Amino acid sequence: MSTTVIPIVALSIAFLAPVLAFGQSPVFVGDLTPKPASPVPAGPAPRTPDGKPDLSGLWQRPYVPDMTKTTKDQQGTAELPFTADGLKAWKSYDAANGDYTGSCLPFGLLRSMNSPDPIQIMQSPAYVAPLYEQNTWFHVIPIGKKHREGATPTWFGDSAGHWEGDTFVVDTVNFNGRTRLDTIGHPHSDALRVMERFTRTDAMHIAYEVTIDDPKIFTRPWTNQRIFTLRPDWEIMEYSCEENNKDLYEGHLKPPPR
Repeated sequence: MSTTVIPIVALSIAFLAPVLAFGQSPVFVGDLTPKPASPVPAGPAPRTPDGKPDLSGLWQRPYVPDMTKTTKDQQGTAELPFTADGLKAWKSYDAANGDYTGSCLPFGLLRSMNSPDPIQIMQSPAYVAPLYEQNTWFHVIPIGKKHREGATPTWFGDSAGHWEGDTFVVDTVNFNGRTRLDTIGHPHSDALRVMERFTRTDAMHIAYEVTIDDPKIFTRPWTNQRIFTLRPDWEIMEYSCEENNKDLYEGHLKPPPR
């Protein structure tokens, strides 16, 4: 399996332009090595014309392969409150036996938020939409609407957003239960409820907090916190994951004879 990266910001703009307003206009840098943005925005968090904090822009996120850890990049919950079924699901997991991401299936909401690559946030009065560089996925969050009744469970769930003062809160339910919370493989079920809180604390940072609530797997909710950093010197790029594409292109797999 291999990945290919090419610029695709124009495609993202074209897809979401009817409903979402652009924020930052970053300039691509040839690598993703953390370095100070130039010029560096300063001051308080900017606001949109409707007075809300402006979450838009390209954001560098810490890689969170294990949501229980507390490091310089995140504050986790060290001892997860597993139910009996949850502990069994955790102890029985072995990535060596196969992980769904190895087949290029959708990472799901949490593993997409935990990935090390950047995220572009688009914002309008009606929607907030994260555009993930990870596999070029996106997730549109309606503001002020209720969850859809009877909707088919999905990899990223059904999200509904609202503002609590200067914090954007996202409530997501209706997951299909086929993903994991993080790279190390912490489990969840189809009863998972995720509460995310985005607070733009100043011109350069978003404080991000996520609460995991899954009564089938955990006896109580638990949280993880981290900081996103604005990168006006970066541009989101295409990320392509295609199962077995390396074997096909390099001749390990032969096409059938005609």
